[in-house]
Amino acid sequence: MAFGVGIIGTGWIARKMAHTLRDMEGVKFRAVVSRRQETADAFAAEWGAERAYDSLEAMLADSEVELVYIATPHPMHSGDALKCIRAGKPVLCEKPFTVNAREAEEVLALAAERNVFVAEAIWTRYMPLTQTMREIVARGDIGTPQMVTANLGYPNAAMERMWNPTLAGGALLDLGVYTLNFAAMIFPGDPQSTTSTCTRLASGVDGQNSLTLTYPGGEMAILSSSLTAKTDRQGIVSGEKGFLIVENINNPESITLFDADYRQVARHNAPPQITGFEYQVQAAIDAIRAGRIETPFMPHAETLRVMRQMDGLRAGWGLRYPFE
Repeated sequence: MAFGVGIIGTGWIARKMAHTLRDMEGVKFRAVVSRRQETADAFAAEWGAERAYDSLEAMLADSEVELVYIATPHPMHSGDALKCIRAGKPVLCEKPFTVNAREAEEVLALAAERNVFVAEAIWTRYMPLTQTMREIVARGDIGTPQMVTANLGYPNAAMERMWNPTLAGGALLDLGVYTLNFAAMIFPGDPQSTTSTCTRLASGVDGQNSLTLTYPGGEMAILSSSLTAKTDRQGIVSGEKGFLIVENINNPESITLFDADYRQVARHNAPPQITGFEYQVQAAIDAIRAGRIETPFMPHAETLRVMRQMDGLRAGWGLRYPFE
């Protein structure tokens, strides 16, 4: 029988997940919930959901919903996740997992207490090319990684969810989370020191940021994200024997491997995909069926590590959201 998934929210990210569920094999888009019944009905009709609700409690009472994907604004993530866990429903929560580490700790503690699966839906952690990158590094093809650079920028500052402090806007939580995760996949453990700077939008949230992370062994990660510029989105991992370039760290398209003489020695292209979200959905289903409460693709410890890094960065900038 197809595995039933429900979606909280009807925005553009929810539409991407609905597209994924509609086209995946072995998965069924069981239900969607919105604050307005007519909105839920229209979304369900467009994307083929079996049922539409105007109450999260009603969807959580649906026995055929076996996994809930949270696609609500950032400040709602923790509350929605806690409700799902209390109802015994496994959770796949869109990034950032929560607004801050305190919220993340509360969600993950409850998941452990209730033995309910929870994972952060940061899609790049689950993609095939990400696994390829980690294999290249583990084999020593570039030697020992010494430096990572990564950037991600889209001129989206006019979008309310990007600039509005009450929606936890800013480049860091929306885009910088990807650059931090890129570095975290190469360098285990916390950096020894971090220096950073940001520029503000008129609303007070960060419009652009630049981060330099230094690790105990002398390794460095130089990261940036922007809501005001379109950047090349590259991620580069460099060692003493060569380097690799990931095109588009937001949805990896290819990895090109170079040797110490700057000669291209290999290229790996991403396989065809539905939307790219299918990998995180399948990872969640596999973990749930195996009786696990987390997935190795995005362990709880990694979610907490990145959330704490973002807390530290915002604290250094004096950036607190009104509801914190």
